[in-house]
Amino acid sequence: MWISSIVPVRKKNGQIRVCVDFRDLNNACPKDDFPLPIVELMIDATTGHEALSFMDGSSGYNQIRMAPADEELTAFCTPKGIYCYKVMPFGLKNAGATYQRAIQRIFDDMLHKNIECYVDDLVMKSKKREDHLYDLRKVFERLRRYQLKMNPSKCAFGVTFGKFLGFIVRQRGIEIEQAKIDAILKMPEPRNINELKSLQGKLAYLRRFISNLAGRCQPFSRLMKKEVQFEWDEACDKAFKSIKSYLMKPPVLVAPVHGRPLILYVPAQERSVGILLAQKNNEGKENALYYLSRTMTPNELKYSPIEKLCLALIFAIQKLNHYFQSHSIHLVSKANPLKYVMTRPVLSDRLARWYLKLQ
Repeated sequence: MWISSIVPVRKKNGQIRVCVDFRDLNNACPKDDFPLPIVELMIDATTGHEALSFMDGSSGYNQIRMAPADEELTAFCTPKGIYCYKVMPFGLKNAGATYQRAIQRIFDDMLHKNIECYVDDLVMKSKKREDHLYDLRKVFERLRRYQLKMNPSKCAFGVTFGKFLGFIVRQRGIEIEQAKIDAILKMPEPRNINELKSLQGKLAYLRRFISNLAGRCQPFSRLMKKEVQFEWDEACDKAFKSIKSYLMKPPVLVAPVHGRPLILYVPAQERSVGILLAQKNNEGKENALYYLSRTMTPNELKYSPIEKLCLALIFAIQKLNHYFQSHSIHLVSKANPLKYVMTRPVLSDRLARWYLKLQ
């Protein structure tokens, strides 16, 4: 019999949530490989609508019954005795996948048309505002049929914008939540490695919005090495101020329009890989969809300029493949990395790997 211990955690609203430490049980359980949706595609699909309704499940996991044979596996010890869950608790290894599977079955005919859902976050969307009430009624009827409850304090109905999966979505595109921008703008210069890691963690969350983030953070990389004494110099200060200045007017990213090609910019970079994915709108103006970057490793720094372009292209394919599968791509670069890889004799393992990924 499995018996876990309890861990009380204070929630943002001040209430206490009693959690159970299921780590030992989770280690013994096989992983449920039900795929969670790709976050970027869900956020993209929520834009371009006149009316939105945001809903959050009321203790969503607890609305799914445990299989009777598995109830005893969730046993936990308290000062008053040993108890077990009859509903799916928070903290189980496969709870998220189980809830996602249930929601996708419940809303199977509405998904990606009127509804986007990521675990217990649900967005109802309507292209035209006059259709929104009708769409909402269909959703509520489905919720009632399956006895699912939403948390009214976390719901917003018939709005033009809102927060979904950490970003602000509205008809015109995707924006950074102002609180996340303010958290960086109000930060003083880092005084030690932990504060620098905190800064980089905040920036990593916004990486889709920041042009060549890895290049902008290049002066910080020296300080991240263990054998180097932390010393915030002029180059670091200049980079920090440059990032803050950029975030004063962050870009609004747009979602790709199906049927139109995407434009992939692969610029030549010395020490980092920087990429821009864009698309032309109805007026022929290019709009940014996604910024992507990373720092080169010491071995990659030795590559020739054309090999660095190839590296950037492969990186883009690995990270943005979900966009490439549904759109034709126009590549913009100083040289042609595709021609270099596809026509050059395969004389190294690196070229062989690149060749296979481009097939």
